[in-house]
Amino acid sequence: MTHEPPGGSPGALGPRSGGPGGAADGRDAHQPRPRRLYAALDLGTNNCRLLVARPEGASFRVVDAFSRIVRLGEGLAQTGRLSDAAMDRAVDALKVCRAKLRDRQVARARLIATEACRQAENGEAFIARVRDETGLALEIVDRKTEAQLAAQGCVPLADPRSRGVILFDIGGGSSEIVWLLPRGPGRNGGPPTAEILGWTSLPVGVVTLAERHDGKHVTAESFGRMVDEVAAMVEPFAREIEVGGQIEHLHMLGTSGTVTTLAGVHLGLPKYDRRRVDGAWLGAGEVDVILDQLLAMTYEDRIAHPCIGAERADLVLAGCAILEGMRRHFPCRRLRVADRGLREGILVSLMRQDGVWRRPFHNRHHDQRPQGHGGPR
Repeated sequence: MTHEPPGGSPGALGPRSGGPGGAADGRDAHQPRPRRLYAALDLGTNNCRLLVARPEGASFRVVDAFSRIVRLGEGLAQTGRLSDAAMDRAVDALKVCRAKLRDRQVARARLIATEACRQAENGEAFIARVRDETGLALEIVDRKTEAQLAAQGCVPLADPRSRGVILFDIGGGSSEIVWLLPRGPGRNGGPPTAEILGWTSLPVGVVTLAERHDGKHVTAESFGRMVDEVAAMVEPFAREIEVGGQIEHLHMLGTSGTVTTLAGVHLGLPKYDRRRVDGAWLGAGEVDVILDQLLAMTYEDRIAHPCIGAERADLVLAGCAILEGMRRHFPCRRLRVADRGLREGILVSLMRQDGVWRRPFHNRHHDQRPQGHGGPR
């Protein structure tokens, strides 16, 4: 669901800014009209994340962001329901998002919920509670939509010289794999587009896998069992798309806390730095070395690591096992790391719908170079 607050009233997201020019907003009618703000919210099994951005150049610039680990899907695999504590954590985070949307006077937003709400018996009841307590109308999207949005958000990082990309998004409760072919900007300009050649969604994510196999205390044997489990899920898709002969000309592109953590560990960062992680390349051998390092760490070691911490210490090796299950079938020599994804895809889709990159709508006073974008993990 896309939010469009009624003019002059707070609506779901706060009041609209005034009309173009004239006394209503105090600006000269001949001044360039400011770009209105867009927002994308992703409530997943593990995280609640928000981006607020305005169109700029051939892309957009983020003006506000929020990210909080809420573990909405905690215990879901055992009970089939969202727990009261998990829902309370999520609602608290969503209230912060609600305040940001209101204070920024966001004009257009899409607010989505993914696997935890798809699976839970009380998922729809939780969505109703969110609307009652925050005024936000979340949309539970299907897995295909989730894969498409992740592809749109990440495709600017695809190597245009490659013959295709194996994109993956390791979530808390599900993981998506997309075989895509990068294309140029759409007919109306803006960021690059992607032709999706095939996709699948695995019913496993870092939270569900860690809960099944004890993500805190991982041995080489238990790690191997996790990899085997995921590899068996990937196998039908790998057979379906048959990229074997092309694998030398493809690269992987990963978006998730798992791959950004791997990059942070590889780079030896004293604290997480998105500017160095987003777009980083890892060779297959480098990924092997990082995995060995993480497997050699105790749970306490992972908590102490500046790029892992207490919130990810029990999930990171489950994420690594999901990655390894994918690499078993797609042994690409290169992996590009994306600290971007679903939210960026939402923003691009909303801005394309509004035609913000069509030439007549461009503000000629703006620098037309693509701008960096993204937010916290």
